[in-house]
Amino acid sequence: MSVDVTRRVVEAGSDEHVDAAWELKECIRHEEAVLKQRRGFFANAYRRATVHLLFAGVHGGEHGSETDDLIGFAAVRRDGYVLFLAVDPTHRGEGFGRKLMATVADEHDSVTCHARATNEAAIDFYEHIGFEIKRHIENYYEDGGAAYYLKLGGGGLTDRLSEFMRR
Repeated sequence: MSVDVTRRVVEAGSDEHVDAAWELKECIRHEEAVLKQRRGFFANAYRRATVHLLFAGVHGGEHGSETDDLIGFAAVRRDGYVLFLAVDPTHRGEGFGRKLMATVADEHDSVTCHARATNEAAIDFYEHIGFEIKRHIENYYEDGGAAYYLKLGGGGLTDRLSEFMRR
């Protein structure tokens, strides 16, 4: 039995895999109290974005079954604004968030996002890969939560990944 990670891209205008993405987002929301968007908002944003998805496939099992489970996704607007970034908690620390963001950085001149101000893990992740906090925004979220607006700085993820690959 082997596990393969495959990447798929859903172009803007499609809702392919939206249900799997919603289920992953909801799993994270229940565990971490983040990604609190309502279904309608999420689905509309998903359809307007290009969505990069990572699936883990288990192939060649006892009964020859093949399954593909969504383990992460990044939904990105045309201007490089990341609407959603989600990685299954059981797969965190394996580089999937970095891979998704590297893809986004390769495709856009500017990459930005918002992160809930109380989501220290997300903020640490973004800063680790080269994002800089540009401003703090009170009452950004529907529930009154504050957010940070972040931008991938010069010498960001693409440069860091290139440097890492040269080692």
